[in-house]
Amino acid sequence: MRVCFRSAVDVKHLAAYKAAHAAVWPEMLLALKEAGWNNYTLHLGDDGLLIGFVECDDLDAARARMALTDINVRWQKEMARLFPAAEGNPDEGFMVMEEVFSLEDQLAAAGILDAQINEGKVK
Repeated sequence: MRVCFRSAVDVKHLAAYKAAHAAVWPEMLLALKEAGWNNYTLHLGDDGLLIGFVECDDLDAARARMALTDINVRWQKEMARLFPAAEGNPDEGFMVMEEVFSLEDQLAAAGILDAQINEGKVK
C-alpha cells in the first residue's frame, strides 16, 4: 500500500530537522527497513508543513513494529523537540491522507502499457 501523511515541524527548528534527516542514524534506517517501511520520503515546506510518503504492506503493523524498537524510542525523543508542543511522539501525530489519483493505476486500468506510451501509440 502507498501512504501519504502530513504533520508539522516547528518553523523555529526547520534547519535542525533538515540536519537530523540528512544524517539519520544507520540503526534507525535499518529498523525502518526491517519494520516494512519502503520508498519512504519526507518533504518539508518553509512553513513547517511536513509531507511523508511510504510504501508498506500494512501501515498500522509497520508503525507497531517500529514502536517496539529501542532506536525508534530514542529517535522520537530527539525529534519531539522539533515539533510544536503535542502529546505523544511525533510519529504518532501524523494525519494519513486519502490517495485520490495514481497515474500508474489508471494507466493499468485503461490497459495502456509503457511500450505503447514510448512508441507514441496512445491517442
